Order: sequence, then structure tokens, then C-alpha cells
Amino acid sequence: QAQLVESGGGFLQAGGSLRLSCAASGRTIHSSIMAWFRQAPGKVRDFVAGISWSDGVTAYADAVKGRFTISRDNAENILYLQMNSLKPDDTAVYYCATQAPQFKTIDKRRGAYDSWGQGTQVTVSS
Repeated sequence: QAQLVESGGGFLQAGGSLRLSCAASGRTIHSSIMAWFRQAPGKVRDFVAGISWSDGVTAYADAVKGRFTISRDNAENILYLQMNSLKPDDTAVYYCATQAPQFKTIDKRRGAYDSWGQGTQVTVSS
């Protein structure tokens, strides 16, 4: 399994921007699919965005399309989530995750992921 450490969360007003980072190590990251999930209080953990590390193919949840961008730094093994035009509904704990190797395309189900970071809190005020 991979070791994942998120950072970059914070408190900000609606309309602002924030970039989350996830430092990855362990399992061969460069052949993995990685993703960001988020979990708001009292809700399930939902898929936000995913990326295939090898070819850069991405996928997004409808709620964040056009506002969030997932990317990776191959040299530093860091996963990013650039979040723009933030809304109060984006308030959640954000987690990065590595997809289990038997799944070959970006999967939006949290059960497809076998390594998780500890999460970073993002709070957006209205």
C-alpha cells in the first residue's frame, strides 16, 4: 500500500481558491490511479476527482467540474487539487487515495481505493 499525507486545507470565504497537496510514497505511484474524495459532516465520503498517474487521464464529479483541477508532479510524487470558486457546499474533510491495482480505469467508488491519507479540513464560509 501507499503512504499518503495531505496538506493545504484551511478556512476561507466563498469565491476563494485553495490548493491541496498529497505527498505519496510506497507502492509504485507512477503506475497508479489516484483520487481526491471528500466527506462533509453526516454524509458519506464522495469522489471528487481522479487521475491516472501514467497518462494523466482525469475524471471529475459533476459538482466540481469547471472549478477543480487535479494534477500530479511526477518528479516529487505529489498529487494536487486546485479548487477555485469555492462554495459553502465544498466544506468537508478532503482525502487523497490510491486505487487498488486490480481496477484499471478511474473508479468513483470509494471501495475501489485501498490507501487513504488522514484528511485535511476545508471550510468555506458564505
